[in-house]
Amino acid sequence: MGKNLENQKNKKKILILAASSDIGIEVVNKFLDSGWEILAHYNKNKKKLASIKNKNIRLFKLNLSNPKNVENFLKKNNKFLKGVDSFLSLTGFLKLSTYENFTINDFYLHLNVNYLANQLFIRKMIKYMKQKKWGRILTSSSIGTKFGGNKSTYLYSLSKHMNEFFPAIFKDISKFDILTNCIQIGVTDTKIHKKDKKKNLNKRTKLIPIKRLAKPREIADYIYHFASEKNTYTNLQKINIAGGE
Repeated sequence: MGKNLENQKNKKKILILAASSDIGIEVVNKFLDSGWEILAHYNKNKKKLASIKNKNIRLFKLNLSNPKNVENFLKKNNKFLKGVDSFLSLTGFLKLSTYENFTINDFYLHLNVNYLANQLFIRKMIKYMKQKKWGRILTSSSIGTKFGGNKSTYLYSLSKHMNEFFPAIFKDISKFDILTNCIQIGVTDTKIHKKDKKKNLNKRTKLIPIKRLAKPREIADYIYHFASEKNTYTNLQKINIAGGE
């Protein structure tokens, strides 16, 4: 009985933004298999998350497109956030638009979901991580940031690229064993690529030195390493997981 209580006390908790994505589902299963508690975010797509029957997962819905929604959520959920040890963002809002034709609203939607929401959560949770003297923060970028995106994903790539920037405070908090990194994810076999009907995925795959798409489970394995206690010394790095691109 005493051992079970100790295990419960030592159990770590991760908050995952966009846990309902294809990669997010694999990440959720990976952390659950490793005994973590999960606060799993979704906006519209709840079905796959809800099908995961595990007492260690708790779902929450939040529209990240409006910063006011995020700020209000953070103000009202201090207790909810206080126990978080690790933060992961997999946000990936994509609306196809060219550089010549994007609207101001398109710009802010991408910025708010893919970057600003992450920073608002991180800013809030740093305080609690400092108290614990431990924390892991992992955001996500895209291989498209190396090439300026394609003709219709400029805003997506730009907003994801912002996650590769580490504010100076992230260096300061390293002394509390709070490690912050960003993974630059390569072309992965997920449904997001089906949004662009003009995209030739076979042709795109030939550009990857390994000559295949990444599998969501592969990406989840890397995420687990950098967002968990497995990572003990990698800090303030953009980590490319893209098959050599």
